[in-house]
Amino acid sequence: MSFEKEVKSSGTRRKARECALQMLFAADLVKSGNAISTNDYWNELGDNDLDEKTRDFANGLVKGTLRELSAIDDKIRTRAEHWRIERMAIVDRNVLRLAVYEFLYQDTPHTVVINEALEIARRFSTFEATQFINGILDGIKVDLEKAPETVEKQDEKSKASSR
Repeated sequence: MSFEKEVKSSGTRRKARECALQMLFAADLVKSGNAISTNDYWNELGDNDLDEKTRDFANGLVKGTLRELSAIDDKIRTRAEHWRIERMAIVDRNVLRLAVYEFLYQDTPHTVVINEALEIARRFSTFEATQFINGILDGIKVDLEKAPETVEKQDEKSKASSR
């Protein structure tokens, strides 16, 4: 019984991420930035069968991603060698943005974020795009997982030098 709930929760989270991707795609396409109305999406395009919790999760992802867009794009640039964000396919860059937002600002495990991003990319983009997205997200994941170690080592060095 609890397994069924977990599967259902996972499916609704993915559906929320797919809806969030569609909203980010629309915002990117019309360059509306923070002016996007999530209500317009739900009224015109959204799945009416989704519960309020799923909609809230999708809306939070969209609003958070747009709010932190500069920091997210900077993080993507660190791993997107020879690729300008503006030149990436709209779907691909927004899959990346959504995933990096979850990396940085949500408590979703990094492996889950990558798997979800790849599943969504398989649905909305190309096979080559999934490889591209996987490479960038894996690199960012490695950077984020190394970051606490780097901070700890810097703290140890500064303590040792002050002795």
